[in-house]
Amino acid sequence: MNKYYLTTAIPYVNAKPHVGHALEFVQADVIKRFRKSLGEEVLLLSGADENAIKNVQAAEKEGVEVQKFLDTHSKEFEDLAKALNIEFDVFQRGSSRVHHQASQKLWELCQHDIYKKEYTGLYCVGCELFYEKSELDENGQCFEHPGKPLEEVSETNYFFKLSKYEKQIKDLIDSDKLKIYPQYRKNEVLGFLKEGLKDISISRSNKRAKNWGVPVPDDDNQRMYVWFDALNIYQSGIGFNSNEQEYKKWWPADLHVIGKGIIRFHAIYWPAFLLSAGLALPNALFVHGYFTVNGQKMSKTIGNVIDPIEIINKYGVDSLRYYLLSENSPFSDGDFSVEKLEKVYNSDLANGLGNLVSRVSKLCENAAFKQFASPRAIHLIDIYGDYKKLLEEFRFNEALALIWNKISKLDKFINDEKPWELLKVSSNHKGKDLNSLLAHSVDQIYEIAALLSPFLPETSDKIQKQFSKAEIKSGDALFPRI
Repeated sequence: MNKYYLTTAIPYVNAKPHVGHALEFVQADVIKRFRKSLGEEVLLLSGADENAIKNVQAAEKEGVEVQKFLDTHSKEFEDLAKALNIEFDVFQRGSSRVHHQASQKLWELCQHDIYKKEYTGLYCVGCELFYEKSELDENGQCFEHPGKPLEEVSETNYFFKLSKYEKQIKDLIDSDKLKIYPQYRKNEVLGFLKEGLKDISISRSNKRAKNWGVPVPDDDNQRMYVWFDALNIYQSGIGFNSNEQEYKKWWPADLHVIGKGIIRFHAIYWPAFLLSAGLALPNALFVHGYFTVNGQKMSKTIGNVIDPIEIINKYGVDSLRYYLLSENSPFSDGDFSVEKLEKVYNSDLANGLGNLVSRVSKLCENAAFKQFASPRAIHLIDIYGDYKKLLEEFRFNEALALIWNKISKLDKFINDEKPWELLKVSSNHKGKDLNSLLAHSVDQIYEIAALLSPFLPETSDKIQKQFSKAEIKSGDALFPRI
């Protein structure tokens, strides 16, 4: 069996998860289910980035001990995955002993490229990143976190020789040995590389880190820079420095699923750390866009952060999964609104898929249609070559459009053939025509359900169970109209 190892980004757990986290989790789950349908052995890893300064600050603000704070919020991310019908094979936490030891091992492997010096720079706590003035907006603020002033930090840090790996990284990305989806994100990274790479700080003082994070080996006064250790969760979660057999089985990652705001860390810093350590590099990055809410950036200050659990409780898990995957290109920014979700729910799920399933099952019941053989086992790639290609390129919305085109075609077929009129005919001739018409319709429904399985697993399962019986009966509406 071929292996396929993919990861989500490792979210900061300084607050409850929002609908943007749900988007990435669902995208990764679709990839996992699709790759499994191809017969591959798949491992999906996520986790909790627990060593950031912002986590410590958030815990202090709430007056809660840091580890307890992290335990609470990390569980919320695991609970969200379960609510979305997603199973993480590994959920690796940054505060774990195994992860600390793995990150210290990575540091030791990179030691020849690490040196100590005094440094003054502008630090964005939101990004956990030092910025050059040229990288900031006209107000001297970070583009990712406008309105949040940067801190001027002066201290003695350990630095990593990032500049040493500029040409190697450029060649890797140019040649697609490290493949970046979509193409324009690849061009963005190459543009950044043209500006030239500077060495980066990879530690912070215990004072600034508030004694939290992974200790730097052989220096009791320093903690590792959060991105040096957080990226290593992709390795520590599969046995790096703790289970050599597992690590050899799964590494390198076949795919990192990430948001556009952290592309620099994954396309430049991470490959450089791995090259320095003499370790294999990931094969590909899939970079998705962000959600705004009703046209505005999600912000706790504005109060427009959408809780995906509330959406699931009201509209159902597959309704949210469908909206997240179908409404926008995965590579672009999208806008989330409850009004749009309800509109899509009614048009595509209630009136489209749900109505078709209801029509065909009711016709089968009224005609006392009997299947004399179990529905054939359906292999997704046998149905649609285009479907496979679209999923391999993470074009989820286009793959769903193919399925909904199939739904429309079957609807039209039923309207044109008018099976309800054949039901009224008393001659013996009607049985043959009606049976073949219904057999074709059931076969198509089964195909639609199979194609839906990576996207709407709960709905797909319900349809396949309903239409695999010898006598098909109508049931409750899959998506009751709002």
